[in-house]
Amino acid sequence: MSKDHHAPGFLDPSILLPALRGAVLKLDPRLLLRNPVIFVTEIVAAVVSLLFLRDLLVQPGTAAFSGQIAAWLWFTVLFATFAEAVAEGRGRAQADSLKRSKTDLTARRVEPDGRLARIAATELKIGDIVLVEAGDLIPGDGEVIEGVASVNESAITGESAPVIRESGGDRSAVTGGTQVLSDAIRVKITVAPGSSFVDRMIALIEGAQRQKTPNEIALSILLSGLTLIFLFVCVAIWGLAGYSGTLLSVTVLAALLVTLIPTTIGGLLSAIGIAGMDRLVRFNVIATSGRAVEAAGDVDTLLLDKTGTITFGNRMASDFLPAPGVTAAELAEAALLASLADETPEGRSVIALATGTFGIAPPAAAFDKVIHFTAETRLSGVDKGERRLRKGAVDSILRFAGLTEQEAPAAFLRAVEQVARSGGTPLGVVDANRLLGVIHLKDVVKPGIKERFAALRAMGIRTVMVTGDNPVTAAAIASEAGVDDYLAQATPEDKLQYIRREQQGGRLIAMCGDGTNDAPALAQADVGVAMQTGTQAAREAANMVDLDSSPTKLIEIVEIGKQLLMTRGSLTTFSIANDVAKYFAIIPALFVATYPALDGLNIMRLASPQSAILSAVIFNALIIIALIPLALKGVAYRPAGAASLLRRNLFVYGLGGLLLPFAGIKIIDLAVSALNLV
Repeated sequence: MSKDHHAPGFLDPSILLPALRGAVLKLDPRLLLRNPVIFVTEIVAAVVSLLFLRDLLVQPGTAAFSGQIAAWLWFTVLFATFAEAVAEGRGRAQADSLKRSKTDLTARRVEPDGRLARIAATELKIGDIVLVEAGDLIPGDGEVIEGVASVNESAITGESAPVIRESGGDRSAVTGGTQVLSDAIRVKITVAPGSSFVDRMIALIEGAQRQKTPNEIALSILLSGLTLIFLFVCVAIWGLAGYSGTLLSVTVLAALLVTLIPTTIGGLLSAIGIAGMDRLVRFNVIATSGRAVEAAGDVDTLLLDKTGTITFGNRMASDFLPAPGVTAAELAEAALLASLADETPEGRSVIALATGTFGIAPPAAAFDKVIHFTAETRLSGVDKGERRLRKGAVDSILRFAGLTEQEAPAAFLRAVEQVARSGGTPLGVVDANRLLGVIHLKDVVKPGIKERFAALRAMGIRTVMVTGDNPVTAAAIASEAGVDDYLAQATPEDKLQYIRREQQGGRLIAMCGDGTNDAPALAQADVGVAMQTGTQAAREAANMVDLDSSPTKLIEIVEIGKQLLMTRGSLTTFSIANDVAKYFAIIPALFVATYPALDGLNIMRLASPQSAILSAVIFNALIIIALIPLALKGVAYRPAGAASLLRRNLFVYGLGGLLLPFAGIKIIDLAVSALNLV
């Protein structure tokens, strides 16, 4: 499980002081227009402030009451902007740590004539080739085109363990600001300065490109509607009061409006959305879309690319299975010789197994002919005298030997099937037309992954492994990894069609991948999670990037998505229940003198109408500040059915929202009366 990076606390001075300044700046009405509820509250606060100034000049005896109401209305607006500023401040703290990784980098650019020219990294252009040696920082995002090196990506991922980056395959992408620890690589720059992966992460985390999600827009419309409804209610109450002979001042009506409109959720809505994306950052996931974070909370199916996602990616030679009449040592020697021209990780693992298990040393003598491994032939080997040694895919080996599958020896085919059924990949070894045996290449499943998939299953998420392997091999890996289903011999088109078919059935699909061939599926999926170790194409297509390259990080992503949706729903329930409670707490106190029968509803026995209004306004402001930690942290998610979660939400936040105002307003009323504030 990925560690949750330490996030600055709510009262951390590095967050608190900038947030206080930011809260004041956010009082600009042009900024508050995005939040209609708090915008209305600010307008009301301004009106009451003018009434306070009028009372100071005309009715000094009533100025204390209107002054206190005005002050607490401004506090309500300030606490709402403070909540948003705190959430943004935590995001900026994450961005600052990334900025520190962007030092004044220089690069050694390889000129057309082969010379090395040292230039500033900001001068690099797309297509430039740079040499990066041990101890150097990689000057920009790119692809390794030559060499292999160990790279420290802790500045980006927070993980101390280095990773291998090499030319070819799906582990060639490198990120600017990371450090090469060993060897040397040549990197082709693929992203212009200022548009690198780190630059985009900083912009996203700081909120420069944040937009409201559909869920947030819908909730804003609901809150605006409720505000409009309560505005009509207050006008109706004013008319009723005038008709009944009860005099209600504009200050009282303005305060009543603010206490009844959903200021609690209105003040916290933006903070909840920002905090959701920032929680992903603390789990080393960068989301380029708030919509994707929300969609993650409703994911039904997760597709995972096998190689590099479920498995480590590099298949390793684990055993030699000799044909009848051939010893294991003879097979190992032939496999070693045939692998000398194979620079792939699999080829190197064959040499390592042969030298480590049998102590065979590579020969120093030259060969008559060397056959390098290519993706087209899927063969490598050497010719030495009368020996024509080849190693490679079984079908290629049989074709080289001039045999069909039906003509191949039964023992050889049994060994091939044995390796495939165990989840491995069989490679054949041949000398001219004589089959020598089979090499067992094993895909190593990442540790602990089966338990993680079980946790996803408990959330109601179906896991599907996608692989280009044959069905037999795919079934074995799927069983070992613990996925629910698999898609074998899958092409990029197959993945895309599968996702579209599931989406047409009304399901939300998440896809995890790291290769260029995963890019179409990552782009089509509702939630596309690319591995940081993957190719540039995969990272560009996805709407999330996992900096730890952990395939089951979707557990945290789903939990955060569900937290985001549940937090909004829970605090909306709490806010509306608050409004209902305040309505029944205040109205009887206001009209009990005119309608004595309402005294039966005045269950809190508030000291006076003025005390009731002031206490409600104070409670309304303080509850926002009290709920900021919950908005930032999110409502805890536990795997459970929708009905169970709804009951819990209504019980905790619905009932709590009804009862808390009664207790809170009463306590504040006692304090107001004791201090003779009204």
